[in-house]
Amino acid sequence: MMCLNSPRWFFLVALLCVPVIFGAGTSFAQGDDHSEDTAYAALIQPYPDSLCASCFTWNTPQEAFRIYGNAYYVGTQGLSAILITSDEGHVLIDGALPNSAPLIEANIETLGFELADVKLILNSHPHYDHAGGIAALQHLSGARVAAGPKSVPVLKQGACGPDDPQYGLHLDYPAVPNVEQFEPGDTLRVGPLELASHATAGHTPGGTSWSWTSCENGRCLDIVYADSQTPVSADGFRFTDSETYPTAIADFEHGFHTLETIPCDIMIATHPSASPIWNIMRDQIRDTMQPQLADQTGDRVETLVNPEACRQYAARARKQLQNRLYRESVSPEDRDQ
Repeated sequence: MMCLNSPRWFFLVALLCVPVIFGAGTSFAQGDDHSEDTAYAALIQPYPDSLCASCFTWNTPQEAFRIYGNAYYVGTQGLSAILITSDEGHVLIDGALPNSAPLIEANIETLGFELADVKLILNSHPHYDHAGGIAALQHLSGARVAAGPKSVPVLKQGACGPDDPQYGLHLDYPAVPNVEQFEPGDTLRVGPLELASHATAGHTPGGTSWSWTSCENGRCLDIVYADSQTPVSADGFRFTDSETYPTAIADFEHGFHTLETIPCDIMIATHPSASPIWNIMRDQIRDTMQPQLADQTGDRVETLVNPEACRQYAARARKQLQNRLYRESVSPEDRDQ
């Protein structure tokens, strides 16, 4: 999640050198053939390992699967992307890395849906590992992209600002040219789909969690896509008394309270390993490597349903923040004693 800052000319060079710098995990064979679309090619360039050592692992392909009802996992093994479907259009949450876009498109098509039917793209927080692929996915689908007031300018620039605790650490990514603004607490709609936005900032100033209801076999469950809540920062940033982000602690506390009180039958985290959905993915990985164990996979729904998951997620994050604030309150000498 933390790499050296990426120069903006990286994507300009990419446009001129498309055949040369494609990396692992990116292929025009995935999804539709966009090989003649040079603009798209420039939007999906991978980061060199020297800039992001974690990106190759994060972008490992993951088989798409139904989460519950009309909600599907279409992301990679390390980075979540969620598709919510309807006969009147679909909603996609998060775009992972720039070179995750072909994987997400291929996953959507594998499920029998079309990227062109995605009418709205949403985001959890505008860092390169969750928003990097949005420009490419918007380019292909023509979908609206919507974000809260603190995230709109970041998506449009493709780079976080000095109010972000991780400013200076995160890579730039392809700018999203058209971004609509909603207000925290708004409900966004596509046909019959209704997704409620929840301000859960702190990790970034514009962090947003999303909730909706999905039904299957007459049973309706509340699903929450919970934004990152970790107090990670660049060296020198202090949550205790930041001048660039003075409301960070209050924002965290608001987010914790939201996640502790929101209806939450199934929780999905931006990094799947931080939520129960990882159990499903782990079983799929196991079954691929050891097919003889495939029939031992537990019931998908009951594996995912945990009404305590959001509260547990918030409790872990609250503890992390408390530890971080304690470290900020003592001198390095006292900390080592």
